Formats: sequence, C-alpha cells, structure tokens
Amino acid sequence: MKAIVIEKFGGPESLVIKDVPKPEPKVGEVVIKIKAFGINHAEMHMRKGEWAEWVPISGIECVGVVEACPGGEFDKGTPVAALMGGLGRTISGSYAEYTRVRAGNVVPLGLAVSSRLGWDQLAAIPESYATAWTCLFRNLGLQNGQKLLIRGATSAFGQAALNLAVEKGAHVVATTRRQERFALLKSQGAEGVEIEGPDLSERVQEKEKKKFDAVLDLIGNTTILDSLKIVHRDGRVCLAGFLGGLAPIHEFDPLVQMASGVHFSFFGSFVFGTPEFPLSDVPMQSIVEMVADKKFEANPSRVFKFEEIREAHRVMEAGEANGKMVVVV
Repeated sequence: MKAIVIEKFGGPESLVIKDVPKPEPKVGEVVIKIKAFGINHAEMHMRKGEWAEWVPISGIECVGVVEACPGGEFDKGTPVAALMGGLGRTISGSYAEYTRVRAGNVVPLGLAVSSRLGWDQLAAIPESYATAWTCLFRNLGLQNGQKLLIRGATSAFGQAALNLAVEKGAHVVATTRRQERFALLKSQGAEGVEIEGPDLSERVQEKEKKKFDAVLDLIGNTTILDSLKIVHRDGRVCLAGFLGGLAPIHEFDPLVQMASGVHFSFFGSFVFGTPEFPLSDVPMQSIVEMVADKKFEANPSRVFKFEEIREAHRVMEAGEANGKMVVVV
C-alpha cells in the first residue's frame, strides 16, 4: 500500500509517499480501508520532532470502511471512524491507504446517516467533534442557557465546540486573532466575538459586566492564567489546546493566581479508548446525524488529494487553514 512517511524531522518536504506493507489483521484490532483523514496540529509537531511520541506514518484519525476484523466487533464494509489509540504516536497512523487500530478506538458511523455525507465531510468530524463534545459536556458540564467563552474559536476544534455549544443553547463569546474572521464566528452562532490577547479577561469583563460560567481555552499555557480570571465561583475552565505553542507555564501559584471556588481541568484526546475514556461515551452517530440534518455546518475548509499532503501541512503551519482540512485517499 502507499503511505505518507516522515522521512526526517523538518518542514513539509519531510513527508514522502512510499510503498509499505499493508497491515495484517489481528484479533482485537480492525483493519480499515481509509477513505479520508483529517489534518491536525499534533501531526505538524510530530513531523518537526516536537512531540514526545511519533512513528514514521503519522495521522491520528480517519474515516473509511472495515477491511478486516478477526474478533468480529465490526462487519466487513461497515463505515467507521477511528481516532487515537496510539495512531500516529505508537502505531502506524492514518496517512496511508490502510491502517490497523484497536477495536475500542473505532466507532460505527451508521450507514443510513453517513451515506448522506461525502467522505470529505465525514473526515472533518471525528477528532474535532469527539474532543469538543467531551470538553463541553464532560469537563465543563455545559448546560442550556449558560455563558461560554471559547478561546481560539476559528480553529477546527474551536468551530466544532462553537457548533455543539450553540446547538445546546449556550450563549457563546468566541475569540480570534483576526478581525476579518468575526463574521464567520457570528454566522455560526457566536453572540460576541473578541480579538484574542493576553488582557482578554479585563476586556470581556468590562464589556459583559459579569463573569462566565465556563471557558474552553484552546490557546494553551500562554493564556490559561488569564482564563482562570474570567469565570465566577463554581465556574469551570478547561484547557484542551495549544495553539499558542507548547512551552510550559514557568510559574503557577494557585494562592495568588487562581480564584477560590473555580474548577480547572485538562483534556487530551490521546486518552480516548482507555477504560476511563471509552470512545463509546461520545455520541458520534448523533453528531454525524446533526451534520447530515444541517443543524450546523461542519464542512472541511479545504480538501486535498493524497499527493498534496505537503501543501496541506504548509497551509496548516502558516495558519491559513480557517477550519478543518482533510485529505481524500
């Protein structure tokens, strides 16, 4: 089969298409014929040698059909999504024509629903929406009518969170680095839009006159201390992205920098498929159905061919994605 391989750490030119052996079926695992896969920032960091775990064939998610499943968990030909479970980190990932992943990291998409969407549309859903759903409704416990701030809302993850939160009935304020993206966020249901910056807590509280119920911070360590100032007592803050870079917080003194009674949590999607975080916990078929029913737009911002992977990475690294980019195999 053909696969996209990280030949060496570096820029997009480090990604090379090669012929490699097709994965063999194993009990407890599923071989998937990949139809399309999403592009993620984690894969950029793996390509550059900035991630703790990586394998030559990158890619943390995909959609396709079951090619083989010796354990009988799925019938051959079943349309499925797969994400995490070591994909692209400890086992060969989705930048290929076939992949093999643990059955617990595979979810059926539902033939009746998925047939109404193209593979490129389906590929825009798994990682972004599974992670956004978990952050919003598990970590943040978001309820109808609550006030939510999403920092980094024009990212694929941020737009997924915005769509799900608005559908739930939350009042969302979203941030972006560029004013020209205000219209996009408002068209998706954001009631307010702010320019992202280190003094955001002061600006939003002056404008909104009251604190938020929840903050989903996708910028990361550069903004999380500011985010903790934005929620009221019993409010929740979830850190789940690192758009601002991977550098750690050098000093964090809760006594001085964190308000009493505020709840702070982290979520990393690499835990999907573990006993505490089964992928079955995420209502993936319901999310796909919402997309098929056009309850919100979840189309990819750009679609690339397999041989255009270098250009896809160039666009991602330049910050020009404007949403979820996918590759059709």
